[in-house]
Amino acid sequence: MLNITHNKLNTKVDIMQFKSTETIFNKAYYKQFNRFLLALGIILLIILFLPWTQNITGQGQVTTLKPNHRPQTIQSPIPGRIEAWYVQEGDYVKEGDTILRISEVKSEYFDDKLMERTNDQINSKSSSLDAYNNKVKALSQQIVALTKERSLKIEQTKNKLLQARLKVKSDSIDLEAAKTNISIAERQYNRIETLQSEGLKAVKDVEEKRLKLQETQAKIISQENKFLGSKNEVLNAEIELSRIKASYTDKISKAQSDLYTAKSSAFDTEAQVSKLENSYSNYKKRNSLLYVTAPQNGFINKALTGGIGVTFKEGESLVGIMPENYQMAIETYVKPIDLPLLHIGEKVRVQFDGWPAIVFSGWPNVSYGTYGAKIVAIENFISPNGKYRILLAPDETDHKWPQAVRIGSGAKTIALLEDVPIWFELWRQINSFPPNYYQPISNSTTKK
Repeated sequence: MLNITHNKLNTKVDIMQFKSTETIFNKAYYKQFNRFLLALGIILLIILFLPWTQNITGQGQVTTLKPNHRPQTIQSPIPGRIEAWYVQEGDYVKEGDTILRISEVKSEYFDDKLMERTNDQINSKSSSLDAYNNKVKALSQQIVALTKERSLKIEQTKNKLLQARLKVKSDSIDLEAAKTNISIAERQYNRIETLQSEGLKAVKDVEEKRLKLQETQAKIISQENKFLGSKNEVLNAEIELSRIKASYTDKISKAQSDLYTAKSSAFDTEAQVSKLENSYSNYKKRNSLLYVTAPQNGFINKALTGGIGVTFKEGESLVGIMPENYQMAIETYVKPIDLPLLHIGEKVRVQFDGWPAIVFSGWPNVSYGTYGAKIVAIENFISPNGKYRILLAPDETDHKWPQAVRIGSGAKTIALLEDVPIWFELWRQINSFPPNYYQPISNSTTKK
């Protein structure tokens, strides 16, 4: 009854006398449900102020802490054909054990005596190199001898030249003396001839002086010839000196040319010897690669290339191996927005696939079935999946990880951050805000 009219019926008629009216107006509409809602609201309000540990979750997988402990494949650096297998899948092998034997597929390596023939070529070229070196030594000695001989010849010719020049001086003095004698002879002849004309000397005296004058004239002519001969000897000595210098220069130049040619041939032969030795070392190393061996102790996982007579290329994976001793770790991925909140050494909870766990991400103390880990490495470059890779190692202060966990199995990680009220966490999630940014206490203390 809305009682919106002034003609109120309830003042005139008692409607409570009717059974239906009494049932409707005296009924308690949802009083218990309202009380339940009120109590639930109070409980939720109290829960909103309970502490909540902020966390960053991620999906990852089990791996190894050190790169050399991770599963690997064995490749052959050379192409070949499989000839024999010495292991089976699941076998345990030690480092250096032979896994399979291969053979060559390239025609240039088919010769069984390739190394022997290469070694013979090295010996021949080495002998040729020794011969060139001996020739170089002989030519060097020849050049030294020619140089010394040239010095002696030049010194000898210089002495002859000096003797010739001294002889020229001597002959020139004799020539001057002869000229003086002829002047004296002419004056004596003229004087005798004058005295003879005056009757003071006999004709015989005049004839003697004339004879002496003629002898003096003949002597001066002879002395002039000797003087010219001495000059010619000087010229001959100078010519001989020039000839000796030119001759020995030519001989020494030819010997030096032969020396340089021998040195060039020696260097070329030495380069060929080095090339052959390099080829020999390569052939020797290549022969050792015909046996594929285990790089470390481990178990053979799977033969990736099976059969006998199967050919493969260089670098192609042949067999997989799992190292014997390894330390487990977990690689997980986080969003870029959460990366600044993670630091080396922080604690992380881990849930392994196949191990039942009751996880309360906000209350890690009541989580059951999770294991402790700590951050040991944070990748500096984003991964292809758009997230950053984090490497986790077991926490020594927590329970040991299960021994039956295998490398490659899945794992879920929960990185624990700051404690905040639940209402704050709900508000943050609704607004898509990142967790509170904070620095580890150790870092802050160090900075202070």
